Parts: sequence; C-alpha cells; structure tokens
Amino acid sequence: MIRYTDEAIVEGLRLRKEKIIKYVYKEYFSMARHLIVNNSGTNQDAEDVFQDALVIVYKRIIDDELSLNSSFKTFFYSICRNIWLQRLGKMKDRSNDFVDFESITNLSEPTNDEINSIENKKQKLYQIHFLNLSEDCQKVLQLFLRKISLREISSIMGYKTEKYAKTRKFKCKEELKSRIINDPNYLKIYTDD
Repeated sequence: MIRYTDEAIVEGLRLRKEKIIKYVYKEYFSMARHLIVNNSGTNQDAEDVFQDALVIVYKRIIDDELSLNSSFKTFFYSICRNIWLQRLGKMKDRSNDFVDFESITNLSEPTNDEINSIENKKQKLYQIHFLNLSEDCQKVLQLFLRKISLREISSIMGYKTEKYAKTRKFKCKEELKSRIINDPNYLKIYTDD
C-alpha cells in the first residue's frame, strides 16, 4: 500500500481527494476506535468522533490554521482524544480511568476552542430534541444510557418482554437521531465560521 507523507495528507484533504480521505480512514480509524472503545465508548461513538475530528482538521486546513508540530497521526489522535474526553466529562465519572494508546500533542488554542464549540452546539441540539421526545422515550433512553439491562428496563417501564424494551429503545433512539439530523442547525454546526 502507498504511504503518504504528512504534507501529502494535508494537501490531499485540502483538495478533498477521495484516495487521501480513504487513506486517512484506513490508517487512523482503528486507532480512534481502539482509544474510544477501551475508554467506555462504542463503535458508533468511534465513528462519530472520527467524523468530527476529520471535520475539525479539514476546517483548520481550509482556514490555513493547521501547523503540525508533530506527526499528522499524533495530531489526529490528539483531536480524537480531546473530543472523546470532553464527551466523557459530560457523562460523569467515566473519564476517571482514561487510557491512552498513542502519543499525544498539545493542541493549539483555536483547535481546542473549535472542539469545545462543536461539542457544545451538538449538546444543545441533542438536549432540545431529547426534551421534545415523549416522556416514555426520554425515560427509556435515560435508562439505556445508565447501562440498565433490558430486563430491568422492561420491568421499570411496565413492558411485557425484553424484546419490546429493545424495540422501544431502538425506535426512540432512531426518532431522536432523525429529529437531530433533520434540524437545519445540524449542518450549521460544521459550517459556521
């Protein structure tokens, strides 16, 4: 497989070259997934964080604000790490035993500000749509996020079977996801200057 230099990766991302974007996924997604899954996350969390990190890197490149003082891999890992740490911080007590698997670099203040800004906007969007769900859906998703078993959820909610609890959780999660994705502010989160 072809190996690209850091400069080639940055320039390829600037030009949105498909082969470079695929290369970044192939080379760095497993690293991000390893970090997140081993620190209280899921594969879906890893995909979300990876996408967010890629958007932040792209914006830094387009705004001519990217200066690497480490390898691209270390820089990208550091962004994924900071995004995930911020999310864990919002989940209370989950960030206590955070384990790193790669070396990290200190990110510039503008990069950290952008991570914080995007995370805050996403959190507000999530909260708005979560509060517009039915009380039943809110409760089911809260129980699920607290890692309550399906058996307990079905008991607490008065459902007859665990299968129904699982179906209900899935439908509520999909409804929330659909509301967020279809919100006009969803795309603005990544395109605001």
